Amino acid sequence: MFTKTPTIDQLHALSQNTISNHLGIEFTEIGADYVVARMPVDNRTHQPFGILHGGASVVLAETLGSIASYLTIADDNQQAVGLEINANHLRPVKEGFVYGKVTPIHVGRTTHIWDIRITNEQDKLVCISRLTVAIVNAGR
Repeated sequence: MFTKTPTIDQLHALSQNTISNHLGIEFTEIGADYVVARMPVDNRTHQPFGILHGGASVVLAETLGSIASYLTIADDNQQAVGLEINANHLRPVKEGFVYGKVTPIHVGRTTHIWDIRITNEQDKLVCISRLTVAIVNAGR
């Protein structure tokens, strides 16, 4: 399904000087229609009570969905922009890593909808997110 086939290193290069780089998000796997990344749960991603901040989970989710849309767009005159995101936070995480996997729900000409599942190191669900992306002409 993806029209672009970058390496993991190329995805990391796209993230330089961005919030995902600042939070330590690392891409770990690219499949035919999915991408996986991990994010540390540490002082960069904690909320004041020492657990993973929900906003950090949303950053991971939007990073994955945006990259998936980027990989899907064949026309270099188009770009993907986030339109709406929601997240349900299901369990706290104090340390280690969380892992996000993005898969398509709908990939249309003008909108993409992505399902992002974030799990802990024990593969227990931490957050479920859905991202809607608008496909627009570049420079808009």
